Amino acid sequence: MRLRPHRIPDDVLDSLAAGGGGARAAEQLVAVRHSRNLMLIKGVLDHCREHAEIVKRAHDLLSGLGRQAPDAAGKLIGYPAVGAWARHTLRGLRAGTAGPLEPVRLGAVAAAAAIRAGLPYRIDVPAPGGEIMLPSLGRITVGPDPGEPVRLRVTGDGAVEVAGRRIPVGRAAGPGWTPLHAITVADGTVELIVDDLDPYRWAAETVIDGRLTPADLRTWQDRLDAAWRTLKGTHRTTAAELRAMVWVLTPIKESTGGGTSATARDLAGTVAVSTPPDGRWLAVALARGLQHAKLDTVLDVVRLTLPDDRRYYAPWRGDPRPLPDLLHGAYAHLGVAGFWRRQRKVDDDLYPHVQFARWREAALEATGTLLDSGRLTPEGTRFVGAMRRTLTNWITDPVPAPALDEAERLTRAHRAAWLALHSHEAAAGAADRGPGRSARP
Repeated sequence: MRLRPHRIPDDVLDSLAAGGGGARAAEQLVAVRHSRNLMLIKGVLDHCREHAEIVKRAHDLLSGLGRQAPDAAGKLIGYPAVGAWARHTLRGLRAGTAGPLEPVRLGAVAAAAAIRAGLPYRIDVPAPGGEIMLPSLGRITVGPDPGEPVRLRVTGDGAVEVAGRRIPVGRAAGPGWTPLHAITVADGTVELIVDDLDPYRWAAETVIDGRLTPADLRTWQDRLDAAWRTLKGTHRTTAAELRAMVWVLTPIKESTGGGTSATARDLAGTVAVSTPPDGRWLAVALARGLQHAKLDTVLDVVRLTLPDDRRYYAPWRGDPRPLPDLLHGAYAHLGVAGFWRRQRKVDDDLYPHVQFARWREAALEATGTLLDSGRLTPEGTRFVGAMRRTLTNWITDPVPAPALDEAERLTRAHRAAWLALHSHEAAAGAADRGPGRSARP
C-alpha cells in the first residue's frame, strides 16, 4: 500500500472555510482520510509483536487487493469502523495495553475486501466470543470462542468457509451469518450502511441495545428518503459532499431532550443518530455531521489552533468549551445556519427563519471569540476569518420580525441559563470569554 502525505489546496481550504466545498473538496478530503487510515494500518503492522506474521500476511493481502481491486480495497480502508479500530489498536500497541488478537482484525478487513472484490483468499481472523466481524458486511458466528485466530477461506463466489462450514455472506441472513443493513434512497444515488453490529462502530454506552427491527428500518428508510429529497432539491452542494463523504449511519440512544445526532473524529464517515423524528430533522443532522467530518479531516492536515487551557462560552452548549471544541461547534453551526438560510426559501413556517437567525448569530459570536483568543495559528486565523466573512454577509439577510424576536429570546435565555450555572467561572475570567466581538458588524 502506497503511503504519501496529503495537502489540501489553498483554494479548496478557503472554500471549505467559507462554508462551501462541493464535490471537488469532498474528493480531496476522502483522499486525506484514505491516506490517514493507511498510515494507521501501517503503524499497527510496525508495532505488532504477537501474531506478527498473521498481521503481515493480512497487510500483504490488502496491499495486493489495492492493486487488483482498488475500489473494494478502498471501501474497506476508508470504512469508519476500520479507521477507529486502527487508531485504537495503534494506541494500545504503543501503550502496551492492546489485546493480542486486536491487530489480527486486519485479517477480517482484508477478508471483507476480498469478498467485495469476488476474489478467493485464505486469511487468519480473530473470533472473539465465537464471532467474526467482517467490517462493512456483517458478522459470522462460528461457535464457542476459540481463543486464537481461525482460518477463513473466501471462496470468491459470495461465501466463506470457516470451522468446517460453508456460509453465504450476502445481503440475506442465514445460518451463521448476520448481515449489516443498508438503506438506498428512492432515486438509487445514495446507499448508507446502517451499522448496528461492529464493536468499533461507536461508544458502547450510547449505541442502541440490540439491532434495529424491520419496523425501525422502514422508518429509517422513509426518513432518509425524505431527507435526501430535501438535500437534493434545496442543498445541492451539501448533497454532493454527503454522497462522497458519509457512508454509515449508526443507531444510538435518544437523549432526554429528544432526537440525538453526533460524529466522532475517529469515525469520519459515520453520522450517529437516534431514530429520526422526520426527514427535515435528519437532513439537518446529516448537514451538521458533514460539517464535523469535513473539519475533522482538515485537522488531520492543517493545524488551526495552539495549546490553550482556557474554556469559553459556546452559544449552543451548557458547559464551557475548550478552544478546539468551540471551533468545531462554530463550523458546524455555520453549516446549520446555511442549511436554514436555504431551507426557509421553500418552507412556509417560521421555524427555519428562527433557526437561521439564531445560529448565524451564535456562529458569528463564536468566530469573534476564536479570533480574540490569540490562540489560532496563521492558518487558523485565515480559516476562521473566512467563516466570519460569510456569517457577516448573512447578518444583512432580512428575517421576519417575529422570527428574529424569537431567535433573540432563545439566545438571551441560553446565555442567562449558562451564566446561572457558571457565573463563578465567568467572574474569575476562566470560562466566559464571550460575547467576543459584536455579533452585528
